[in-house]
Amino acid sequence: MAFKLDNIETKKESKDAIQIKSLLEKEITLFGSSFNNKKKEAFYTELSVLLNAGISLKDALTLIAEEQKKSKDKALFNEIIESLVLGKSFSEIIELQKNFTEYEFHSLKIGEETGTMQKVTQELGLFFRRRNEQRKNIMNALSYPIIVFSTAFLSVFFMLKYVVPMFADIFNQNGVELPTLTKVVIAASNGIAKYFWLIIIVVIAILFLKKMIRKNETYKKISTGILLKIPFVGELIRKMYLAQFTQAVALLTSAKVPVLNSLQLTKKMIDFYPLQMALEKVEKSVLIGESLSKSLKPHKIFDNKMVSLIKVAEETNQNEYIFDRLTTQYNDEIQYKSKMLSTVLEPLIIIVLGALVAIILIAMYLPMFKLSTVLG
Repeated sequence: MAFKLDNIETKKESKDAIQIKSLLEKEITLFGSSFNNKKKEAFYTELSVLLNAGISLKDALTLIAEEQKKSKDKALFNEIIESLVLGKSFSEIIELQKNFTEYEFHSLKIGEETGTMQKVTQELGLFFRRRNEQRKNIMNALSYPIIVFSTAFLSVFFMLKYVVPMFADIFNQNGVELPTLTKVVIAASNGIAKYFWLIIIVVIAILFLKKMIRKNETYKKISTGILLKIPFVGELIRKMYLAQFTQAVALLTSAKVPVLNSLQLTKKMIDFYPLQMALEKVEKSVLIGESLSKSLKPHKIFDNKMVSLIKVAEETNQNEYIFDRLTTQYNDEIQYKSKMLSTVLEPLIIIVLGALVAIILIAMYLPMFKLSTVLG
């Protein structure tokens, strides 16, 4: 049973082509959303269980709505239920809700078209569980280094802003000739004192500018290119998006969606510029008759392991199983690399910041030997 991609897009395009383009450029993650990924994991997991038990979608959503503790979440589900009663499909309702993403909309649309809503909701629950695990692992890996970095940074800042100027005054009053290192540290201290608020304003301006241009294609190309070249971190990010890609394709394959349509949908689901550009070229290659594995091979974002396993899947007709295995492998690698990131960052940050503190102390103590001679 093939899934028709046109069924998803026709209605929207007839209303406003520009609007759907902006919708499809939204990120999968919704930072700052009240209905976060943790709640989505619980929602889709419970919905899958209720649907598998033979409960209708409306009754399942009613039961879930009654369990919500926050009034905002309860109001969200009540709104969804009211729209269902009025005759709208579940995927249409999800598409109009800002708390949900294109990934969820397309997945649920596939579930409705193919009669596999139980399977789709189960996969969405698993998807968000993995996303939450990835986030938790990364936060665990970065929490201690961030605390160490913040503490050391504040210490260095305090020394440059308050301690160094005190020593500089003493040296000036006693006419002590300062070494080059001490002059550099004092100049840095004076610069921080003089341009402190300007630095804060520039940082805030950069953050606002980033938010404004984050959907710009040139910005995406440059920023993701730099991100992927960062040692260790770039590889971790690449694996995270590959895990999303393989899970999305596994879901689509299980719903009997053709390969070409799977690529088109996955390209819209995952907002990561290098992956989207690669999938666009892969789509064209598949369209002219090339196999998926052969089409993926020229693109560096897809590793050789993935290409080889997909080739085996095509030969043995086990696409769903292979993509599920790839998703599991990538998530295991992400968990391992997240722990390694913490192991690498902790000593590195301590060494770098320890060196900075040592340079400041040496710069302050060098003139004190001359100062003790003058006072003596």
